[in-house]
Order: sequence, then C-alpha cells, then structure tokens
Amino acid sequence: METKYALTLDFGTQSVRAMIFDNNGNILGGVKKTYPSTGFTIKPGYLEQDPILYYETMCLATKELKSKHEDLFNNLQSVALTCFRDTALLLDKDLKPIRPCILWLDQRIASVPKFPFIQNILFTLSGMKDTVMVNRRKTMARWYQENEKENWSKTYKYVNISTYLNYRLCGELKDSMSNMTGHYPIDFKKKRWLKKHQLKRCVFDVDDAKLCEIVSPKSVMGYVTKKAAEETGIPEGLPFISAGSDKSCESLGCGTIDEYSASISYGTASTIEITSKKYVEPETFLPAYASALKGYYNSEVQIYRGYWMMNWFIQEFCEKEKEEYKDDFTSLINHLLDKVKDIPIGSEGLMISPYWGPSLKRPNARGAMIGFSDFHTKYHILRAIIEGIAYSLRESMEIMEKKFHKKVKILAISGGGSRSDIVSQITADIFGLPIYKVQTEETSSLGAAIVSYLTFNVFATPEEAIENMVHHDKIYMPNLENHKQYNEYFYNVYLKIYPKLKKMNKTLRKMNQSDC
Repeated sequence: METKYALTLDFGTQSVRAMIFDNNGNILGGVKKTYPSTGFTIKPGYLEQDPILYYETMCLATKELKSKHEDLFNNLQSVALTCFRDTALLLDKDLKPIRPCILWLDQRIASVPKFPFIQNILFTLSGMKDTVMVNRRKTMARWYQENEKENWSKTYKYVNISTYLNYRLCGELKDSMSNMTGHYPIDFKKKRWLKKHQLKRCVFDVDDAKLCEIVSPKSVMGYVTKKAAEETGIPEGLPFISAGSDKSCESLGCGTIDEYSASISYGTASTIEITSKKYVEPETFLPAYASALKGYYNSEVQIYRGYWMMNWFIQEFCEKEKEEYKDDFTSLINHLLDKVKDIPIGSEGLMISPYWGPSLKRPNARGAMIGFSDFHTKYHILRAIIEGIAYSLRESMEIMEKKFHKKVKILAISGGGSRSDIVSQITADIFGLPIYKVQTEETSSLGAAIVSYLTFNVFATPEEAIENMVHHDKIYMPNLENHKQYNEYFYNVYLKIYPKLKKMNKTLRKMNQSDC
C-alpha cells in the first residue's frame, strides 16, 4: 500500500509552521515563517493583528514546502490545522473581517453592567462573583458591544481566528470544539454551545446566530477548495481534518493521555494539562476543555504570561547583552541561562509569584518579588522567574491530583522554555518527577498529525498512535537532595505568598481601575 502523509498547519502567536509527518512521527519536511509583525498596539495594553496576515504567511510557508517536497505533496492523505486560542474576530455577511482581530494577549476590559438579579445572587453565594465578573469583563464580545457599536451591528459571525482560517481553506465556517477554549459561550462537558437559560451564558452575551458550527475532533470538516489550492499549493479536494487548539495538540504530541501523566508547556503562556476521558474541572468555574482527541478532556491551568516573562526580563535588564548578541537571540538566551546555573537553589531567598496577569481563581492577583538582599543580581531574578513558574504549575498539579484522586507519575515538557537543559532540570527538581522530552519540539504539529491518522483509522486507538508516533528522546531525573530543598521553599514560602498579599492586591487593583 502506498504511504500517505499528514500535512499540518500550526499557527503560533509569532510564527506559522507547515509540516509533513509520516505515521512513525517523523517530520519529512517543514517550513517555519515568522509573521512580519506579531501585532500592533493602538494604545498601551491593546494588541491587534490583521487576520489576513496569518493566512498569507501560511501561504508562503506551504508554497515553499511544496517547492521543496512536491513528491510528498502528491502523497498527502489530509491536512489539519492547530492554532492559538481566544483571539476574537468579527466577520460580516460576506465572511470577511470587519476589523483587525484582538489577540489573546490584549489587556483591554469592558465596563459591563451588573449581573441579572438571579445570577447575581447565585454567583455571590458560590463565592465566585469576582472571578466571573473578571471573565465577563475580558470577553471581547462585551468590549465590542460597549466600544464599537457600529462594528458589532455589522457583525454576522463572532469567531475565533482558527474558525476564519478554516473557512479560508475549506470554505466551511466550522471549528473544532477544542478551539473554542477562551471567552466563548461553550458547554465543554456537553460539547455544545451554552443554552440561553444556563447560568454562565450571561457572562458572554453572544446571540446563537452569531456563532459558528462546532464539530468534534477527528472528523472531516471539509475539503480544500480550488481557490485555497491556488493560494497555498495544497492539493484541491484534500480532506480537512478537525483537530484542536495548540495546547491540546501539544499535550497529545507529548503522549500524555491518562491521569498518571501531565504535560507542561513553557510557551508565551505556560500551562499544565492532564488529559482524561473524565470531565474534571481543574478549578472552580474553570472548565475542562475539549481535547483534540474525541471523547477526551483537557484539565488545564494557565499562567497567563508564563515565559513571556523571559522577554520582559531581557527587555528590562539586558541592554548590554542585547547589544553584544544583536540579532542572535538563541545565543543571548543560552548566555543568560549559563549564568543561572551558578545561582544556588531557591535563588538565595529571592522568590517570585508569577501572576503578571490575573487568573480565574485569582482575579485580583498581581506579580510579586520578595526576599531581596544587597547580594542579589539580575541573574537571581531570572532564576527566581524560572523557579516561580515551576512552583505555580506544581501547585496547580497538586490541586488537580486531588480532584482526580490520582498521583501524576511522569511529566512531559515542551514549548520554548523546554529547550534549555537547566530549565528542564530545575522543573524536574521542583516537581520531584521525571521530565520527558519527545523527538521533536514541534509537539503541536505532531499532535495534529496524530489526529489526522486516527481520523483515517491508520491506528485503532490513541494509545496505538502514540506508541508509533511519540518517542521519548530525553529524560531529566530529579535530584532528590535538590527536591528536598525546593520543598522547603515551596511549602514554607511560595504557597503563602498569594494568601498574604491577597487583600493588598485587591486594594491596588481598586486604586488602579485600568489594571486588568
């Protein structure tokens, strides 16, 4: 039988990748294209992007890939798309963008009215009123209705950026339910849009008519259109597969699909996910999202800024190093991390609570650094950032373990931060667990390819697909003596920082109403 290959399109916040995989998880060809711009700001905290730019950059990537591997393009079985989340886009009746999309990193908020009487009582009694209000204010549909009434009146469909990209490729305004992660009115447990009478529907305030059709992962969403084929070089009529969001595909590409394993993503936003067939909410009012695997859920907790903090650190503290290394960002990062190796465990008492943005559980959270002494350097701060992110993810994992009534035994790690051996080893030492890396850094793309092969029954089960396509390439074993020291910091200091600062954070947020 002739071998057929899976084409994947992986849209990140900064770049897009077009990859071709075989059913052994090998990348046979790939092209990465960085966007000309990662977004533009019209005022501080606002970040927007022309959605057409994503599609046009992808076209450059797929055409280049085809020029290098036309023989592989002639043997493609399918194409699947995975994409960053929670990026709202308004489409008119011709399904064209009305304005630039608002990126997930955008910090604007709406000044929404009070909840209806019954919902207000219920949210208050549950103790989650502040949390739900923050979620409501960060829903971009609310912001549009309040600040751009004319644009909202023109809106025929309110979609995620992934939905628009799907439409450009296969002519169908559909999306995987996995891509609806974020501020959209979806009932993940029942795998459909929230009904009007459901309690949380008032948080989002989007009419059913403005929503797209959502479909299950592992299904054929449509077929590459003639126009898209001309623009991209992808064969016309190629089946277009419903996969899932970037984080969900990343977990699948790491091979973590049971309750004894978890996936850590050290990306712009850092997350920890446990994938399960059970619907288990990782925190109160935080849903378990639909997985890229049909019939599975991702219980996920996110550190909103995550390894964005590395860029912040470089911007604020590393003018000399930026000049020395100029455009060689990789060498700059390696230089900084080499300095981190010389800093003792616990950063000699410097601790960071990495809440540079609020979360559902901590709507009033702010970042904090404590424990400064005169001998601390900027490299102490960098190590404390790395440790603080890992502490926060460990705290989330232990909460999820209690909800699942199971202990995580292994962790898989991916994302930009995972490229560093020192970051990976610090993570192993803080968690006290083995840390695995797989054969490729392109785990989101790999996860989308796995969904494609499952769709065409190349593998009978997800377990069989992972056995064939996911291969552990490196393992970091925890240093138990280091883990013992980290436990002291984790239990005696880190876990107490947020509770101690909670009231002050709330006061600061009230004093700075523009802060979100």
